Amino acid sequence: MQHRITHKRNIEITPAGFQEAMARYAQAGLRGLEINKAIQAEINAVMERYEHELQCTAHSQSHLLETIKTYCKNNKQSLFGKRRSIGTPYGVAGFRLGAPRLRISRNASWAAILQQLKTLLPGYVRTIEEPAKDLLLADRNKEHVASALMQLGIQIVQDEKFYIDTKQAA
Repeated sequence: MQHRITHKRNIEITPAGFQEAMARYAQAGLRGLEINKAIQAEINAVMERYEHELQCTAHSQSHLLETIKTYCKNNKQSLFGKRRSIGTPYGVAGFRLGAPRLRISRNASWAAILQQLKTLLPGYVRTIEEPAKDLLLADRNKEHVASALMQLGIQIVQDEKFYIDTKQAA
């Protein structure tokens, strides 16, 4: 169900109307908490009821997966000659190629490779430049930063958001 909220403008709300709205808003929030608590209790009861069985089936599946994987690895040549998977009445098993990735040899390091890339393949070296927005915000009250921000056309803004904090009954 969708709730449409329309904002009425220029209506007069009395202090008593405001107080009543706050009370009803808080009551609705408390009722929502009660409902969520009841739902969570029922979910926990169901989870407890099936927890042991779920653990047993997960353990069984893990053991059986290793058995199936070992069989397929040991018989890879005969089972997967032309195809990467085999079908059974119960499902499909096979080997998938993962996404290509780079791996460096034992005596290499990414730092050394980076230096060589700068010479051999400079188009494959990234240089990321971006404004340090967190530092600009942190130093916004320093005179030289504040004047530079104005010159650059950067404004410091803070949005104002309406909120209601209701008192929770103990």
